Amino acid sequence: MALLPAGYLTVRAADGGLDRMLATVASARTVELLVRTAGLAVAVTVTSVVLAVPLAWLTVRTDLPGRRAWAVLSALPLAIPTYIGAFAFVAALGPRGMVRDWLAPLGVEELPSIYGFPGAWLALTLFSYPYVLLTVRAALRRLDPSLEEASRTLGRGTRATFWHVTLPQLRPSITAGALLVALYTLSDFGAVSLLRFDSFTRVIYVQYRASLDRSAAASLGLVLVALTVVVLVVETRSRGQAAYHRLHAGGARKPPVTPLGRWRWPAAAACAALVGVALVIPLGVVTYWLVRGLAAGEPLRLTATLVGHSLSASAFGAAASVAAAWPVAVLAARHPGRLSRLVERASYAGYALPGVVVALSLVFFGARVVPAVYQTRTILVLAYVVLFLPQAVGAIRASLLQVNPSLEEASRLLGRSKLATMWSVVLPLVRPGALAGSALVFLTCMKELPATLLLAPTGYQTLATQVWNASSEAFFGRAAAPALALVLLSALPMALLVLRESEREPAAPATGTTGPGAPEPDEEALAASGWRPAPVS
Repeated sequence: MALLPAGYLTVRAADGGLDRMLATVASARTVELLVRTAGLAVAVTVTSVVLAVPLAWLTVRTDLPGRRAWAVLSALPLAIPTYIGAFAFVAALGPRGMVRDWLAPLGVEELPSIYGFPGAWLALTLFSYPYVLLTVRAALRRLDPSLEEASRTLGRGTRATFWHVTLPQLRPSITAGALLVALYTLSDFGAVSLLRFDSFTRVIYVQYRASLDRSAAASLGLVLVALTVVVLVVETRSRGQAAYHRLHAGGARKPPVTPLGRWRWPAAAACAALVGVALVIPLGVVTYWLVRGLAAGEPLRLTATLVGHSLSASAFGAAASVAAAWPVAVLAARHPGRLSRLVERASYAGYALPGVVVALSLVFFGARVVPAVYQTRTILVLAYVVLFLPQAVGAIRASLLQVNPSLEEASRLLGRSKLATMWSVVLPLVRPGALAGSALVFLTCMKELPATLLLAPTGYQTLATQVWNASSEAFFGRAAAPALALVLLSALPMALLVLRESEREPAAPATGTTGPGAPEPDEEALAASGWRPAPVS
């Protein structure tokens, strides 16, 4: 099913003939689009990693003031759809936006243009860096502190230990998050459209809407699929074959908190600045339009049915995606080889394509192959799985790599079956990654627009479609209430997940030492984290 959109594009492109397809692919316009799209993906991915890795370390390993609050707030920009965020930036920071109006008494006539590459790069970075942040935070919580302690014992300082010991262990989670950011950038439609940046997704959408002959748009879609394959190959090469699980059977321990000293408040100020730009400004602009709309007599247009449709479709999509991702992640992490690489890469096929292309391929499939599910919620959930399966695969695979295979071997030697071992040993250890993956899928399903517009049953309105229908007609006051509800409903599961992870941190000696004279570990905290004493025979 993940390969279905690529097959659909191949059939559509072949309708125009091989010569025409090659002419479209080799044209100067296509090469320019390829350079622009790849450049945007690289810029957004690199910036997201640069922002997310230090932020994850600050909120997990340091005495940052209010670090639990920053852990939640810094992840919430992922709940803001790019089309809402891009509109907020245009309304606030555009050449004639709200900031310009405030600065007009000071003689500022016009602000620099936010359209084009700078605006697209800013918006996509601010609303996609949490992909890296969440995966790196989950990995930091599971790292073996004994390696860092050994490094410090052998004379390395905090900075050298981070660069040479901690950061290499984070490589699977960083590459998993970076891959999601890169593919999300390749597939984004809302931000690049509102900020007038010509990428493959915008041009493909225009081609589909403006021309009855869709073979040229399909040819461009195949180029985007090829670019996705290149990204996957680069990610696989950078992944390496190293193992990242602990080698000993020590209980779960929390490493000692790193004191920031004089950098505590500057670090807090940096977190505040990032949250202000990525979260406060978009929500402030939407709230402004809500107040303005209510003052003008605009009704809220927020019903229980609308909210229920969004929640149920997103929940089914998240559950189905995690269930489909589990065997793919297990195959990739535990049985590396040509087949596992092929299966894993195939699961990413639909993620980088525009939602409109995936939706059209499923319309074609549903109408001609399985008409019973056409125009039902089932095919909408299937579209969510095709689009967002890699988010669950990446999170689960990164967690599986940190589970020592000897634990599974010990369970099998003690008489448990493969299924019982997976259920009672592996699943509890991978549960944080699976929950993070399901939260990511849920959030993205809530925000997904093109697939929902094309595949939802007749009359099946969601918050995303309501926001788009109102904002596309320039009724921003009408779109404000559904937009705020969409952000709030998407933000609550993420906030609860981050808080739950913080509450379940295992207790540990403050000095990180063991042996005679060391403080006793908190057995209740260890039990809550999944640790159990070994049976005595």
